Amino acid sequence: MSEAPEIPRTARAAVLKEIGGRYTIVEDHPVKQPDELAPGECLVKLEYSGVCHSDVHVKNGDWARQAPLPLVGGHEGVGTVVAIGKGTVNSEVKIGERVGVKWIAATCLRCEMCRKGHESACPLSFQKTHGFFIDGSFAQYVVSYTSHLTPIPEGLNSAAAAPILCAGLTVYKALKQARATIGDWVAISGAGGGLGHLAVQYAVAMGYRVVAIDTGDEKKEICLKLGAEKWVDFKETQDLVQDVKTAADGQGPQSAIIAVGTPHPFNQAVLYLRPTGTLVAVGMPGGAATLEVPVTLLIAKSLTILGTAIGNRQDAIEALSIAASGKVKCWYQVKPLEDLNQVLDDLLAGKVAGRIVLQLSS
Repeated sequence: MSEAPEIPRTARAAVLKEIGGRYTIVEDHPVKQPDELAPGECLVKLEYSGVCHSDVHVKNGDWARQAPLPLVGGHEGVGTVVAIGKGTVNSEVKIGERVGVKWIAATCLRCEMCRKGHESACPLSFQKTHGFFIDGSFAQYVVSYTSHLTPIPEGLNSAAAAPILCAGLTVYKALKQARATIGDWVAISGAGGGLGHLAVQYAVAMGYRVVAIDTGDEKKEICLKLGAEKWVDFKETQDLVQDVKTAADGQGPQSAIIAVGTPHPFNQAVLYLRPTGTLVAVGMPGGAATLEVPVTLLIAKSLTILGTAIGNRQDAIEALSIAASGKVKCWYQVKPLEDLNQVLDDLLAGKVAGRIVLQLSS
């Protein structure tokens, strides 16, 4: 494979050195050189990285498994391939191509889960996750794998594309599994956030009617502008379950997409879904959060409850294509890498409407 010239030995990166600590911005983080890349590996020079609520959980050690340190976080990167490992066969990307770096860096592509399209359930995917078990996109350069990079469609702005690689992909996959049909009501918890505001748009593009659940005037404005027909503020309502039912023809929505990191909305959804409804669990609450479902209610209402992780490679191509067509637009702000710690604080506090995207290269 040919090599891009002038790849620096070091570059800027945000490094987490302690679980629960703050990210440190360093100017001399090592950059893996082209002759050091293994077959199948590639080096990407990043322009932008989204910031996800999962990055908060990783930083704070909220999940059962904790990240090895030191770690460069992030998993929503857009940049250009600048080197490909010698010996790589049938590379799906080429040097100079604009690509997206996602949560899943690699899978085996051979196991039952991979063959069936459930790449997030591949055992290797748990070991090769950007910003969790291997270095991610909070840096100017990142090592990834040619098999799982996603080409960015022409005409789609790099900063706008970054959040589609996790937030957009995740909710798009969730909606594909929601067992809804055109004209059905879909409730979206966290509708004004990074995942939720994209879920509203994908749902509308699929022909669904949206009940947006979140809090605050700014998020309300965003949701209604993006196509939600009804709004329920979870801090202002006296009876969220009844208000959601009322919003959806008095019977409740056919599906609920829960894109938040706290457990209570999952349990509420079981109560407001109409009979034969589907609860799709997307958010990842920290700690020992549990779903409290009365078995008699589950049976009596004939409910379906399923969990969905980030989508597969085909889902990513579809999600980006829909965004490139203009049917889904990320509501985002661009901030410098130096603002990362404040962004994570704001995410934890629920202050971020839409998505924050970090600029990594000029």
